[in-house]
Amino acid sequence: MQILPADFADPGLGRFLQAHLDDMAPTAPAESRHALDLAALQAPHVRLWTAVIGEDIAGTAALASAPILEPGHEELKSMRTDPDRRGQGIASTLLTHALADARSRNVRRISLETGSMDFFRPARILYAEAGFAPCPPFGSYAEDPNSVFMTLKLQ
Repeated sequence: MQILPADFADPGLGRFLQAHLDDMAPTAPAESRHALDLAALQAPHVRLWTAVIGEDIAGTAALASAPILEPGHEELKSMRTDPDRRGQGIASTLLTHALADARSRNVRRISLETGSMDFFRPARILYAEAGFAPCPPFGSYAEDPNSVFMTLKLQ
């Protein structure tokens, strides 16, 4: 498996990310879904990586240093593993890569929003095992029973 910067010209990336949005659509009302689409992931303040196995995208992870966050605080976005490849360590490898990238740039905190539903339980376990702890809403987020907020201090 290789972790590579996203190739936005790859039509497979668009399909992979759309599948991510489609997977989440039935889990919560639209106002409680905070995933970024392909266009938003191309913003200059977002870094997106793909886990590639052979020619296939097996997973994605992104960090966003959105203007609504203070300097040194970034948000983990677009964590997804191909459903057929879950349980193979792809998400943990992507998360480790994203956190190493953040540390190399002296980012002090990474926060995330994920769903509170059972569908997102494996993600919450992954984040807790990586040291993320529950936190209040950050940036422009508000309290939402469909959301869980977590954060990790890097320095």
